[in-house]
Amino acid sequence: MFSNITSAPAKQSVGETINVLSGRLSSATLLEDRRAAILGLRSFAKEYPASVASGALRSLIGSLSKDGEDVDTVKVVLETLLMLFSPNQDSPEASEEIALWLADEFTQRQENITLLLDFLETNDFYSRLYSLQLLLAILSARTERTEICIFTAPLGISRLVAVLDDRRDAVRNEALTLLTYLTPSSPDIQKLVAFSNVFGRVFEIIAAEGSLSDGDRIVEDCLILLANLLRLNPSNQSLFREEGYIPQLAKLLESTYHSGKGGEEEVAQWAQEQRNRNIYALLAVIRLFLVPGAVGTSQNQAAFWQHGVLYHALQLAFSHDAEMPIRAEALITCADVIKGNSKLQESFAQLQVPSVLETTTPPTNGQTGKANGVPAVFVIDGLLDLTLSVPTLQAFNLRLAACQCIQAYFFNHPEVRLHFLRRAIDGHVSGADETANVLTTLLRPANGESPVDPYRYWFAAVITFHLIFENAEAKALAMSITEGDADSGEEVVTSIQTITAHLVSGLARADDDRTSVGYLMLLIGWLFEDLDGVNDFLGEGSNIQALAQEVIKHNSSSPLAQGLCAMILGVVYEFSTKDSPIPRSTLHTVLTSRMGRDKYIDTLNKLRSHPFMRNFEVIPQKADNTGTLPDVYFDATFVDFFKDNYSRMIRAIDRDPGMEISVVANGIQKGISREMVDSLRAQVDEKERALQAALADTASLNGKLGQEQADHRRTKESSAAELARIKNVNEAIQQHHNEEIKKIEAQQRSKEEAFQKQLEAVRKEAAKAAEAIHADYREKQAELQRQLDYIRKTAESEAARIQRRSEAEMADLRATISRLEVDLMKANKAKTEELHAAQEDFTAKLSAEQSKSKAAEERSSKLQKQLSQKDEELEESRTQLQEKEEQKAATQSELDDLMMVFADLEEKVEKYKKRLVDLGETVSDGEDNDDDDDDDDDDAADDDVD
Repeated sequence: MFSNITSAPAKQSVGETINVLSGRLSSATLLEDRRAAILGLRSFAKEYPASVASGALRSLIGSLSKDGEDVDTVKVVLETLLMLFSPNQDSPEASEEIALWLADEFTQRQENITLLLDFLETNDFYSRLYSLQLLLAILSARTERTEICIFTAPLGISRLVAVLDDRRDAVRNEALTLLTYLTPSSPDIQKLVAFSNVFGRVFEIIAAEGSLSDGDRIVEDCLILLANLLRLNPSNQSLFREEGYIPQLAKLLESTYHSGKGGEEEVAQWAQEQRNRNIYALLAVIRLFLVPGAVGTSQNQAAFWQHGVLYHALQLAFSHDAEMPIRAEALITCADVIKGNSKLQESFAQLQVPSVLETTTPPTNGQTGKANGVPAVFVIDGLLDLTLSVPTLQAFNLRLAACQCIQAYFFNHPEVRLHFLRRAIDGHVSGADETANVLTTLLRPANGESPVDPYRYWFAAVITFHLIFENAEAKALAMSITEGDADSGEEVVTSIQTITAHLVSGLARADDDRTSVGYLMLLIGWLFEDLDGVNDFLGEGSNIQALAQEVIKHNSSSPLAQGLCAMILGVVYEFSTKDSPIPRSTLHTVLTSRMGRDKYIDTLNKLRSHPFMRNFEVIPQKADNTGTLPDVYFDATFVDFFKDNYSRMIRAIDRDPGMEISVVANGIQKGISREMVDSLRAQVDEKERALQAALADTASLNGKLGQEQADHRRTKESSAAELARIKNVNEAIQQHHNEEIKKIEAQQRSKEEAFQKQLEAVRKEAAKAAEAIHADYREKQAELQRQLDYIRKTAESEAARIQRRSEAEMADLRATISRLEVDLMKANKAKTEELHAAQEDFTAKLSAEQSKSKAAEERSSKLQKQLSQKDEELEESRTQLQEKEEQKAATQSELDDLMMVFADLEEKVEKYKKRLVDLGETVSDGEDNDDDDDDDDDDAADDDVD
């Protein structure tokens, strides 16, 4: 019976164990049981994330809601969820899809994200930290949907920003990281974060971490968060500026070169790299406010100037302790601050910076003092020294940034541009500051040998190119510079010819392409649309031959210089004239014979397709760490100029030499075809001769016109006389016609009067006939009325007599007499109704007669109006009269019928009297004579008694 006690229990698999734990988590009612199940699931989360997530993910999320008040449970659940997002890489179930699945489960229901945000309001360290880490993992997997959930959650952004105030570095840093990943792309989230007082919190964190100099990666993250919030967001930039945080940027910049620790303190390599990254991030944040053409850029520039950001950036750029890349970025930032702002450009030159030249001797120009033992110079002189006098390869990016800063100084400001050029001319003529003068560098190169620093001449050429580009006044001013003293017998050479001579010499010596490209860019920009400059260039004919020879050189190692030589030849030909030192037609012959059209076009095509030109916008224009000269050959403005005018230069060689290009410079139009002028003059002379002939013809025609006018006047006079005669005849005919009309009118009036008389006679006859009819009708009506009155009186008297007789009957027959009286009253009533009916019938007939009389009157009136039918209408009147007589006879017959009715009534009265006598009543004679009409009524009464 004890044989099975020592047997081992069945071993559960991992999947079965996870299923058991998942079921226990979902069904357990006690907190301890659920926590134990979660702890078990956590032990499997790293190795079996897919199994745990598929079986228990929703239960884990539900536990956060159900057991949210228990800190220990929440901690374990959040740890388990984090393990699911980052399983072991060697796990058999590890997959990137698990993170997407987990993120979908959280983001598909808003309350899940809100639940995690709710834990940020607790003070528990792990609840806050793990919630932030979990939100960051979800955001990394499903960025857009997580952003929407956090944005729509109640106070979601505000609660995230509030975590930055947490004094525990781990929690605060995690919140900073989450905000950094949350804000790069959504403007709505950026605005909401900015309006949650994030700027002040960020600067507090930077200060707490040791600012830029001593701060670690957290300072860089803070600056990255600022960059996310300010990039292309004018409202956040305005908020930043209005809340007074620009001075904070100036303070941070100042700390970069005023660390207070001295320059000899050794700093670890990693610390120095982090410091540089922090400074670079700060400069990047400042440049976000200075996007050209953006809304608010001018206000940001003014604020940076007001609060010293530009000054501190300059000091950083010229600091000998800062590293080259940081100084270069600081100079680019300075260029952005002043570019396009005329007030700042004018004030910029008054600033002073430490000299870049390692010297303890006070400079002769521009120095006003020393800073830390380094002489101070005006910023323009310092920039020129930095650009032209620092030949080291490591300083190339710094020199390029200084060159861009000088360009920004006179960008789109003609007055400053001309002032700069005049100062350069004065310095060149006086011979002072040769090392910092672009014109001296270009016009007087050292020793005539290959330059050791090709970029010295390239930078000088680029600065000069920007000074004179598309500015006719500046071109004329620069062209006034000459080399050589005529009083001493020296040959006077213009600046264009001097630069061209240096270019040709450099090409012959095979100098570095950068020097030649610099000269060529300057000359192309100078000669374009400058007819005087082109004529000056053509004053030395050998220049054309030398440049054409460079274009046709075989196996040339410089396709860039070849292409630019072809372009300058095309520019010279395009803007040459008939009066140029080399006439336009001759120049065209030289180009086509020496160089050839196909070679010209092919060379320009090769330049256009060269990677340095074609991909200029995508190739970094800076030095690398290879130790060789950088591949920087072109200026951005020249590249745009070349691409804009490439097609025009291709077509230039095909243009007819007889056609000159018209150019408007300073309001004066220059350049026109002289052959066209001669042709036009010949055409004008021919037109003048034609005009004289036309005037002679006009005089002849005027004489003919006078003769024609005289003939016309005579014809007009004869026509007027004929017209008067015709008018008189017409008036006579008109008068005769009027008389005839009057006669006809008189005859018509007499006829109308006779007709009116006839009409009046007919009207009178009709009136008389109607009057006779009316009189006859009135007589008949009166007779009928008299008869009616008589009948009424007779009936009334008869009724009174019958009533008096009834009252005299005996008392024993009172009932019978009463009945008889009732019958008699009924008979009287019937008789009265019959009389009334007869009267109404008679009245209706009388009305009919009257209406017929009116109809007769209407017909009479029609007879008056229609004379042609008077006989027929009179006949109709007679017919109507006959009808009236017949109606009268009918009325008489009705009266006879009434008399018969009265006779019947008298017979009935006699019958009543006899019955009364039979009943023993005494009937007087008067009653015998008056009561005959009651017989019928008595008979009716007897019938009722029976």
